[in-house]
Amino acid sequence: MVRLPPYTPMLAQLGSLNSVQGADWAVEMKWDGVRALAYIQGGAVRLMSRNSKDITTAYPELQLMAGATGGHPAVIDGEIVAFDETGRPSFEALQPRMHQRNPVAIAELVRSVPVTYMAFDILHLDDDSTVARPYSQRRELLETTFRPGYRWEVPVWFADHAGLAFDSSRQLGLEGVVCKRMGSPYRPGRRSADWTKIKNVRAVEVVVGGWKPGAGRRSGMIGSLLLGAYDPQGRLQYVGHVGTGFTEAALRDLGERLAALERPEPPFDEAVPREYARDAHWVEPRLVGEVQYAEVTGDRRLRHPSWRGLRPDREPHEATIAEILPGHDAAAG
Repeated sequence: MVRLPPYTPMLAQLGSLNSVQGADWAVEMKWDGVRALAYIQGGAVRLMSRNSKDITTAYPELQLMAGATGGHPAVIDGEIVAFDETGRPSFEALQPRMHQRNPVAIAELVRSVPVTYMAFDILHLDDDSTVARPYSQRRELLETTFRPGYRWEVPVWFADHAGLAFDSSRQLGLEGVVCKRMGSPYRPGRRSADWTKIKNVRAVEVVVGGWKPGAGRRSGMIGSLLLGAYDPQGRLQYVGHVGTGFTEAALRDLGERLAALERPEPPFDEAVPREYARDAHWVEPRLVGEVQYAEVTGDRRLRHPSWRGLRPDREPHEATIAEILPGHDAAAG
């Protein structure tokens, strides 16, 4: 039997339309879901998250992809997406699927919140790794190898026309686009400008470093979370607090998770403003979440952030100042 080697997903840098113009670039829509590598072999599918966790049991409907490659062992890169009632990708709808491992609950979620696998790259086929091939060849190989089916698709891509594709993504209510250099190889585990993401929505991953108790209808629950991101020296910097965007179920879940991570001192390298540090409960910086925000202030704080959910597919060190402020370097930190 062919042995499929482990791979780590290639990552995109945040950029602008000005840097991705011309015939050297292909454009794909950006899907608001969970990145997953699909290892297809021997009539089964194994799904691995971006941070190399086995998430196969959470998405049983994707086992039907086992026949998508016509019996050829393959490693496919793609995104697991849930759609809302309007047909748009919804990270909020996907949240309960991401954390669930109970078979009975998963069976119910498969019926109420089905997912679709959006395949956009192929890393291995039969005995051969394909990562050294240029994007254009890998994309052609994907389209001739991986047949769309019940809960999996190969979304369209566009040659050039990044601006038009970006406008279309906005009109369709999508997260944005990813522009990929046509001649570039796949660089496992690396973040490269050969893949440039351009977002309609300002959203970023953050680390939870503490929380403040709620009042009123949130009495006895979490009122807000204190957020951080890592600078180039590996120091956790405070980037703001978030108190909106939570469901009651999310608050209860966060309360249980954070209670087990309590610590006496703040995990942040810099002092948290007194009004937010007062009465705060500090926690080990292990939980990664995603927030949407309006802008970044001059002192590197997220303005008007809103909670989108936990990101179990991310590691804390991946939440960086550089993602909040592209181009931020050691001198700025």
